[in-house]
Amino acid sequence: MKTSDFKYYLPEELIAQVPIKDRSSSRLMVLDKATGEIEHRIFKDIIDYLEEGDCLVLNDTRVIPARLIGEKESSGGRVEFLLLKRDGELWETLVKPGKRAKIGSRISFGGGKLVAEVVDIVEDGSRMVKFIYDGIFEEVLDELGNMPLPPYITAKLDDKERYQTVYSKHKGSAAAPTAGLHFTECLLEEIKSKGVDLAFVTLHVGLGTFRPVKVDDVESHKMHSEFYVVSEDAAEKINRAKENGKRIICVGTTSCRTIESVASEDGKMHAKTGWTDIFIYPGYKFKVVDNLITNFHLPESTLVMLVSALSKKEYVLSAYEEAVKEKYRFFSFGDAMFFK
Repeated sequence: MKTSDFKYYLPEELIAQVPIKDRSSSRLMVLDKATGEIEHRIFKDIIDYLEEGDCLVLNDTRVIPARLIGEKESSGGRVEFLLLKRDGELWETLVKPGKRAKIGSRISFGGGKLVAEVVDIVEDGSRMVKFIYDGIFEEVLDELGNMPLPPYITAKLDDKERYQTVYSKHKGSAAAPTAGLHFTECLLEEIKSKGVDLAFVTLHVGLGTFRPVKVDDVESHKMHSEFYVVSEDAAEKINRAKENGKRIICVGTTSCRTIESVASEDGKMHAKTGWTDIFIYPGYKFKVVDNLITNFHLPESTLVMLVSALSKKEYVLSAYEEAVKEKYRFFSFGDAMFFK
């Protein structure tokens, strides 16, 4: 299976630069994963596809202001950090330019309010750094950091909360679980009133999910690990729905990867905390997930590969061609798909 098998043409003007005013008024493409049949709806219509007893799984991670701009103490040269994940007292970070971040280098942010010391260089070129600061790290980061919007978004984000889901809770992500951006509190209440269970899991999204696949052979690609938490409550709700013959509908690829990582081979869920580097691509046999709500993803990305595993690659790429033709909005602030 080749990476190029997941390529499609996308005009640049279809990449959404800003979120629409009403989260739930984005467009919704409904793809029948078994037949390839397509419907065009509005996102708030998702409630028409949910049934009493179904379980909707959502990732309640919260994006941290993970982008930092500082200067090297020895030379004053500009350095940009992107925090990827925490490992005890250390952080794995992407650094630009990397040549200014040799082991032992110190980078200052906010006039010295925060100082990073590079302690190691990881195989892929990212850095392990130790931060020096007074007070509470999260408060210092809130003051000095910026929202880590993807590089394809060049417009300024006026309201930082628009890059958070309305149910975001646990801080730790370098990117938003964007399928969840379409939900409003009102829509979630309507869904609950219909008898649908909401199960919240946490997966702190790193950039490994979004990094380009640089190998020709899909199976040679290695995902970066991401931290997850599945509570007893979430596991019970998912198991109950399965036992009652109801569907498990994941909101986003991150919640999908989380529960597929945790589930045993017989599809049972258990409360668990850990790290996952699961890579889902065509041929994968889903243990728990029945349906998926997701956004439109980058060509040749691991995310296009994941959704192609849930349906047929030919159906997915045909749906993407239809989305381009109908001028759907793509990527993080774009429109949504439902794999029914």
